[in-house]
Parts: sequence; structure tokens; C-alpha cells
Amino acid sequence: MTAQKGKDMLVKLHNGSIYETVAGLRAKQLAFNEESVDITDSESSGRWRELLGGAGVRRCGLTGSGLFKDQASDETVRSAFFAGSLIEAQIIIPDFGSLTGPFLMTALEYSGQHNGEVTFDLTLESAGAISFGAVS
Repeated sequence: MTAQKGKDMLVKLHNGSIYETVAGLRAKQLAFNEESVDITDSESSGRWRELLGGAGVRRCGLTGSGLFKDQASDETVRSAFFAGSLIEAQIIIPDFGSLTGPFLMTALEYSGQHNGEVTFDLTLESAGAISFGAVS
């Protein structure tokens, strides 16, 4: 696999009828985590920590920042946050695949300098099973 352009990583939110690309995102970061379940006891070999595989809670988190460019996607982002409800999201990673599932928008921040554009930051947290589809 060759190097990929960061601009080709897309974040799409379902607006009720289609997946709509969140316009204006300049930076995106996707993270996967799994909690560990410690099962160490006084008889653990050499007093080394022992973890129970497959028992922790998994999560997927996405952060993004950018500027508003498209009224329709701006409204989708704003509505998702203020509704406080789960929204279907699709994250496309070029030459890798796509991730789809329910997310909750846990943060939406706006900022701007007097001599610059208004920007936004958003955070999405997985709220259920995430499915992966490989690029074919």
C-alpha cells in the first residue's frame, strides 16, 4: 500500500436519507480502544499481570476539525449534536475500507479569530457495534 492523502479520509453522517460527507474537515483522527480486564492474583506466574482476552469493552472514537463550507452538512452536524441522539456514521479510509455504525456526537466546539474564519471541532464516540467493510 502506498501513502494516502489525508483529505481522502472521509467522515459521513446519515442525514435521514443518505450518508452526507461532513464538509470542510481539515483534520481527522480515528482511534480504537479496548479496556483490559485484569485477572492477576497471588498465584500469577512470577507476579506478572494477567489479562483476560476478549472481555474488555471496545470503543471507536473520532475527532475532526475544520471550517464550515456546506450548509446541508453543517445542519446535519448541528442537528446531531443538539438532538443528543445516536446518528449513523460512515468513516472511509482510502485503500483500507469503511467503518459504519451508531455514534453519539459528544462534543461540538466553535472558534474563530477576528481576522480569520470560523472553525469547528467535533467528537464522535461509538454507541454500538461497528462494522468494517474492506476495499474490494
